[in-house]
Amino acid sequence: MNLPELSQTIRRVRLAQKMTLELLAKRSGFSKGFISQVENFRTTPSLKALEKIAGALGVEVGDLFSGSTPGEEFSFSRLDEGEELKRDDSDRFGIRYLALAYRQPGRKMDPFILEYTEAEPRELMRHDSEEFFVVLEGSLDYFIYDDAHPRRMQPGDTVYLKANIPHRAALAHGCSYAKALVVYSEPAGLSAD
Repeated sequence: MNLPELSQTIRRVRLAQKMTLELLAKRSGFSKGFISQVENFRTTPSLKALEKIAGALGVEVGDLFSGSTPGEEFSFSRLDEGEELKRDDSDRFGIRYLALAYRQPGRKMDPFILEYTEAEPRELMRHDSEEFFVVLEGSLDYFIYDDAHPRRMQPGDTVYLKANIPHRAALAHGCSYAKALVVYSEPAGLSAD
């Protein structure tokens, strides 16, 4: 399953119907927080959950997977050819997500370029996939578990995180732009519905 593509499809269908998160949550029987996690590819919904979400959107479950068929064995691309995805309130937090392998359906990894600009700090987050993060440009402070002891990261510095570890990255003091490559693994497990 291609989680970012599925997540963006759910969001796109919801927005095309001018449906709020609250309304989709109410119609599907889930919390607004769960729907937000699904749309921001922070959790993998079970098939039963997808059936409820699709029903609430008035579409078939298969419609959510259109275009998610197995692709070629390889695909070439460039770092500057990423497709921008909206995730959480990424604009509010000054983070731009560029999906690099969006043309490769059925993938087991999701590589992104993240661009950081000055904005309000985001809270620690967690997700059900492992993450590999490398700083390409600028300087970032990387927080794990809490905000007490950040690790200053420079170009070439990396961090690997197991699933569900609270973390966040933020521009280091005095830095106005940073760029990183992050690779998310296929989620470790399915979420409860």
